[in-house]
Amino acid sequence: MYWFFVILAFLLAGIKTQKPKKYQKVSVIIPAYNEEDTVAQVVSVVKKVSFVDEIIVVNDGSSDNTEAEAIKAGARVINHEVNKGKGEALNTGYREAECDIIAFIDADIYNLTSSKVEAMIRPILEGKTDITKTKFSRASGRVTELTAKPLLNFFFPEISFEQPLSGQFAARKEILKKINFESDYGVDVGIVIDADVLGISITEVDIGAIEHDMSPLSDLNLMANEVVRTIINRANKYGRVVMIDEIGHYIRMSIVGLSLIILGLFTIFFVKFVPLTIGIMISVLGIIIALYYIVKVIVKSIDMFRKTPRGNLIRSFIKIHFPLIISIIVLLLMISTFIGAAHFEHGVLSIEPNSRNLIIYADDTPRDNTISVRGPYTIDSAIENESDQIRMPSDAMMTLGVKVNDTIQLDDNVYLVNETRPGEQDILRLPSEAKDFLNVEVGNVIQNSRLKEVFEGAVITHSFEDNGTEIVRETFVVSSRDIHACTYEVIIDDTSVLNSSGIFKKNSTYSIYADGDYVKSFNFNKKENVTFEYDGHDVTIAFDDKNTTSTKQFVRENQGVFLNFNF
Repeated sequence: MYWFFVILAFLLAGIKTQKPKKYQKVSVIIPAYNEEDTVAQVVSVVKKVSFVDEIIVVNDGSSDNTEAEAIKAGARVINHEVNKGKGEALNTGYREAECDIIAFIDADIYNLTSSKVEAMIRPILEGKTDITKTKFSRASGRVTELTAKPLLNFFFPEISFEQPLSGQFAARKEILKKINFESDYGVDVGIVIDADVLGISITEVDIGAIEHDMSPLSDLNLMANEVVRTIINRANKYGRVVMIDEIGHYIRMSIVGLSLIILGLFTIFFVKFVPLTIGIMISVLGIIIALYYIVKVIVKSIDMFRKTPRGNLIRSFIKIHFPLIISIIVLLLMISTFIGAAHFEHGVLSIEPNSRNLIIYADDTPRDNTISVRGPYTIDSAIENESDQIRMPSDAMMTLGVKVNDTIQLDDNVYLVNETRPGEQDILRLPSEAKDFLNVEVGNVIQNSRLKEVFEGAVITHSFEDNGTEIVRETFVVSSRDIHACTYEVIIDDTSVLNSSGIFKKNSTYSIYADGDYVKSFNFNKKENVTFEYDGHDVTIAFDDKNTTSTKQFVRENQGVFLNFNF
């Protein structure tokens, strides 16, 4: 039996006990000036919070019974002989408090509850943040909206609290040692700015609705002055005035230089009536201005980083420098386009930029995309053993109205359409006979708008499928330009199987085949449907003159078979 107790003792000794968390003492500081009507109620509410160890009321030179009411409610009272301002009252309480965490709460709140106090302090106790500031359910005050928020947005754009002047906040005492307490109403916004710039974690906590006395206009005037002074002083201290003013000027001039470079390059390549010399002069001037001011921006920014605490400064830097960054990116993309279009051969450097084509369809033709960007396409030779295939980018297929496994007839040669190989998105691979017929060479770059011109006269047989089974093949000739077209619908046994559109010539004859056998011919009239019966199937071809255009000229009877059904 003894061996059991020995093993149990070893097991208990081997269990690693969790070290209890260090107890964190909490003090609540209540600055009060002539608040005899509410201070006792605020103190009594705070006393109900279980983890509050100390309540200090700083009587800031009150002339009423604030001190007596606070003492009666059970608070420790520290008196100022004269009124020194809210910031000084907070500073006095902070210095006297013997704690790890301090909460600052106004003495004039009528509806303060213990849950509101807990909401302020608990995130710090749980290690989620270093400072909490409150927001509450009412519109922001006049001073906040008319002074604090506009100035903060201008000098400290990374600060985006709903109510930066809320008045109630809590913090670790060791953190408050890093912050400079203002002596007046600027204390709240000063703490927010210092915490942000120094990189101290600060969280805005919603404590619900609060009720307190509204300040008279004279007090709001004083408060606004003190808040403005605090923000401006902090902006000077942390280099934000220099960032907005001096660096802002350098950034604007850098953007001017970059814009001139872009303008010069654009005129060189795309504006024919501007002489080449003018375009070069504009670009060179832009390069000089951009380099000069970008160097100034870099030097000034480095100097500011050396003098200013890091914290969240980088976020403001990004916002301030964002227009310059975008301009540089645009220029780099433009230059990379020109480099990609450069060719060096026999001692000659040639730069031939080709743009993609933005296509917007305004007609009623059913399409997957009414807006698309296509091309340009680079001509290359067909792959070995693929002399009967044309490998074509999907954008080019959409432009020509073909798909994989359709056929293209060029002169007497018929080629199977295939998709491009991986990594060759804009490569158009043609057999040598096809290149000769189309009069193109390896390396030629064809814009999407010219593709129909290059393939003009090509005879295309396009198949329509249903669940992988071919239903019908349509044959047309490629035209170089879009002209008014007619749509048609094929209905087999009362089921619509396809809709298509193309160019029919009025009163011309078109032939229909099925399973390779001739079925019938018809003279085109957009007001008359075509019907026939084949192998037990009733077929109707219904025409509709909608607002649509096409480059597909359907082959007439003397040119080939318009439709070939597969039953």
